[in-house]
Amino acid sequence: MQVEVNPNEDTEWNDILRAHGVIPERPPSPSQVIDEAIERAREYQEQHRLSDKSDSELSALEDDANNSSEDEFIAAYRRKRLQELAQLQVQRQKFGRVFPVSKPEYQKEVTEASTECFVLVHLSLQQNLQSKLLGGLFLRAAEKFGEIKFVDIPGSRAIEGYPDRNCPTLLVYKDTNVKKQYVTLRLIGGDGMRMEDLERVLVDIGAVKENDSRLTENTRQKKRDYEDNGYDSEVDRSKGDDHDDEFDE
Repeated sequence: MQVEVNPNEDTEWNDILRAHGVIPERPPSPSQVIDEAIERAREYQEQHRLSDKSDSELSALEDDANNSSEDEFIAAYRRKRLQELAQLQVQRQKFGRVFPVSKPEYQKEVTEASTECFVLVHLSLQQNLQSKLLGGLFLRAAEKFGEIKFVDIPGSRAIEGYPDRNCPTLLVYKDTNVKKQYVTLRLIGGDGMRMEDLERVLVDIGAVKENDSRLTENTRQKKRDYEDNGYDSEVDRSKGDDHDDEFDE
């Protein structure tokens, strides 16, 4: 005699059958799914609730913590952030200058190097005004974004017979491939190219994040925020970090 069993019923007999694999486990109820999603969201929010705090704000929170578990959580979060900042600082100091290369060095210094970082190549022409402009911006950007490798090579040395009219040419390498190229500066500011234009290229190719505090516009916005809040001393301290963006011949 065959007995029909409703596998969705919450009975002791069904529990026995489920334990022996005779019938499948009951699917979670909609309310259970919602409760689990809410709990996961709550845990994520708890773990990341300090992500937008500055180091000084974290220090103040640590001083004001009302219990040992809260104090330990904040201290652990600060240690993790400091470690991440230290690692990032090491990466940002890796290069820090423009590397002149020859054609025999190109494979190693550009193509192979691009497996580890973004490499920006300036195919230059010494007497060309736009090339002088890009060369000056390269010097500043190399100091500012030390995790990116900036390279200079005369166009005619890099590519035999390379037309002077194509200089300057900006090549972006990553993972041994040319990801982007700009023949002259026509599409990135032309004769009036500024630091923001080069930084926009870095953001567009993914070499620098949009919210990176080193970006010129973000630095200016931070100054405006300080001014709006009356922190003149902070503005004064940061004046030396922001240069005039016009090219000075």
